[in-house]
Amino acid sequence: MTALFDAIASGAIVTGHRPWLRAVVDAETWTALAAQLAAGRWTLLSLWGEADAVQMALLDEEAGTVAVATLPCPDGAYPSVGRLHAPAQRLERAARDLFGLVATDAPDVRPWLDHGRWGLSHPLAAGGPGVAQSAPYAFLSAEGEGLHQVAVGPVHAGIIEPGHFRFTANGEAVVRLEERLGYVHRGLDGLMAGAALERGAALAGRVSGDSTVAYGLAFARAVEAALQVEVPPRAIWQRGVMAELERLANHVGDIGAICNDAAFPRLLAPCAVLREQVLRAAQLAFGHRLMMDGVIPGGVATALSPEGASAIRAVRDIVGKALPGLMALYDGTASLQDRTVGTGRAHPDLVRRFGCAGVVGRASGRGFDVRRTLPYAPYDQLAFDVPALHEGDVNARVWIRFREVEQSLSLIGQMLDRVPTDGPLTVDLGAQESGPCEGLALVEGFRGDVLAFVRLDRALRIARCHLRDPSWFHWPVLEAAIEGNIIADFPLINKSFNCSYAGQDL
Repeated sequence: MTALFDAIASGAIVTGHRPWLRAVVDAETWTALAAQLAAGRWTLLSLWGEADAVQMALLDEEAGTVAVATLPCPDGAYPSVGRLHAPAQRLERAARDLFGLVATDAPDVRPWLDHGRWGLSHPLAAGGPGVAQSAPYAFLSAEGEGLHQVAVGPVHAGIIEPGHFRFTANGEAVVRLEERLGYVHRGLDGLMAGAALERGAALAGRVSGDSTVAYGLAFARAVEAALQVEVPPRAIWQRGVMAELERLANHVGDIGAICNDAAFPRLLAPCAVLREQVLRAAQLAFGHRLMMDGVIPGGVATALSPEGASAIRAVRDIVGKALPGLMALYDGTASLQDRTVGTGRAHPDLVRRFGCAGVVGRASGRGFDVRRTLPYAPYDQLAFDVPALHEGDVNARVWIRFREVEQSLSLIGQMLDRVPTDGPLTVDLGAQESGPCEGLALVEGFRGDVLAFVRLDRALRIARCHLRDPSWFHWPVLEAAIEGNIIADFPLINKSFNCSYAGQDL
């Protein structure tokens, strides 16, 4: 038994091939868990609300153990975790907006997802239920001689998602950045409630479109864990190919976009061409450029044909041949290096405290990767490295992407050699006899770990589904990374993080 198991004293629930702990705790134990998070003993994976309870997922990274603590909230209140551990603060604010749960003694009680437009749907609107909030959002203040504020967004010059950024600056140097998000809130928690599994899978795949495979896979694995079913080998290997194609397309595109924000379109152009070629191969192989709805609970939607496999092999060779030249061009351009080296540094201690994963985490020394720390099929049968650097700047985040492209190319090659050409693509979930059940899954998306928690009723409909994007923990670190840099470098730093707006807006 690990320390995390001992701390909340409960039996294990099987999730796939790995146990996760599920326990109902009291307020004292809840607060003790928060204190251990603050001490750095564990990592916060997520915190979410329900009608009469609050849940918190924790990771014991050293032991490779995940636990979910549930605190009943019959009076609609619970001890704040964010009071002791800052990464929980925005999650607590979202739980209040969505379910009316109040985090007692929370350091920040401002709304997060609610912009005062929900009307009857908002349980805690000013003046009582059914009254929309009208007070303007109170941005944090910064005092000092010569300080001024610059407001950017929520509407931006490019075709990107909406978000507001409030800079406090001394001349061009940024003293403070505060984000205001929630503009693309779609009510996914409510849409999931009562939905059939097919509908839930479609919603999960649309949380953040560039991560549709990762979300579809996380949701599917959580459902499969709840029902304790095994997915056919053919589906497992196809899922892996799809996941790495998604990672490959996003990383190649991001490398070019970061360089473009540093006024170097010479790298944007070839990277955009390569990304397009990956997407066309995905279209041919799986019927959709983004492979949306390709992963379903119980398996995959379509079979990988020999023609599709050949298209993937061809684009893998094209990217592999182009990659050394792209890296040399990036590394050999002094004006580009001047913009990226030392810019937007995310401090390793802060990254570890917030549990940042993916490129953001690995560029600052946190080598966490779900595929390695909490391995799932087919990655538990594959050879790959998890690249890590310690500088934490834009340059490091670019190089992590380059190295992960190399790893994805290798993984795709390994998996294509092992994808079965026959056998079932799905397992029949409707044949499962099960009472109310729960499942939890973590999947490594291109931004980092995507979490899915699912509770099913006896009719195999969704009673509760919580999906958590890695951007929940990246956005706050971005605020710190910009401090001391100039405002003109924000687009570059922001793109190097590439946080998802929709993924955290739900």
